[in-house]
Amino acid sequence: MAIVIEPELVAKKKNPVSIKKRGTTYAGRTLVSPAQLRSTKGKTIYWIVLAATLIAFTFAFLFPLYWAVTGAMKSSTELAQMPPTLLPQTWHPEVYGDAWEQINLGKYFLNTIVVAGGALAIQLAVDIPAAYALSKLRPALGNAVLGLMLVTLMLPAAALLVPTYVTIIDVPLVHVNLLNSPAAIWLPAAANAFNIYVLKRFFDQIPDELIEAARIDGAGPVRTLWKIVLPISRPILAVVSILAIVTAWKDFIWPLLVFPDPDKQTLSVVLQRVAIDLPLNLLVAGLVLASLPMVAIFLAFQRQILAGLTAGSLKG
Repeated sequence: MAIVIEPELVAKKKNPVSIKKRGTTYAGRTLVSPAQLRSTKGKTIYWIVLAATLIAFTFAFLFPLYWAVTGAMKSSTELAQMPPTLLPQTWHPEVYGDAWEQINLGKYFLNTIVVAGGALAIQLAVDIPAAYALSKLRPALGNAVLGLMLVTLMLPAAALLVPTYVTIIDVPLVHVNLLNSPAAIWLPAAANAFNIYVLKRFFDQIPDELIEAARIDGAGPVRTLWKIVLPISRPILAVVSILAIVTAWKDFIWPLLVFPDPDKQTLSVVLQRVAIDLPLNLLVAGLVLASLPMVAIFLAFQRQILAGLTAGSLKG
């Protein structure tokens, strides 16, 4: 029985080697061999295991969402009773409207959007040029600077709270107090070491020939970044943007410290503050409403997220 290895794939340094056998092409290695999949027993076991795995993971991810959405439509007594009920005995969809009005979620949604939008803008404005400079401009001591940035990722977030807070209440040189200002969220989030590292790794995959061609055409570093690098970096930019938005949206400890004024607080802080005096079903409804924008963003941009997570991982 002849086995033919395609030389063009080997020349391209592709790990999965294509093998032709009896007119069928197989690529890569799998947990289940093609011979096993051809048998009736192998196919049956494969599809049973695959279906069971998909159902289990779907249940694990979707059931908490279902429990929160339906739990908000129960009465507070039913929500707290044991054993719990899978379906509300009496449906109360009006709870969501009551939660919106009683907690005044509209104002706090606006506060959170301002905080998350500003954090996204300033992170992109700082992290993209920093990653581009470290990747393509290669300044002196660039690797040392990147190493020092990555060291900050090893520090627990709690260890940075006090020095960052001291800096915020009296910004060096300008001596400005940023408490109750969105800038207290934006500025500490500006230089994000993780985002810079991820962007740099992606920029490293961009061929230097493109940068050299732009340089020969008279484009400077800024124009090259704007016209060439950013258009082909959309997948990773989408991932970094979504991470920045989600982090700012769900953050609790830092907004709690820098927003002592209740009118300036974000959703995560407000829901914790009113939890003691609010009926349980109204609190759950508020939590569901606060999480809806992040769920919508994920559903809308899931393709970009998956593309960005795998972008640059394989170098052909």
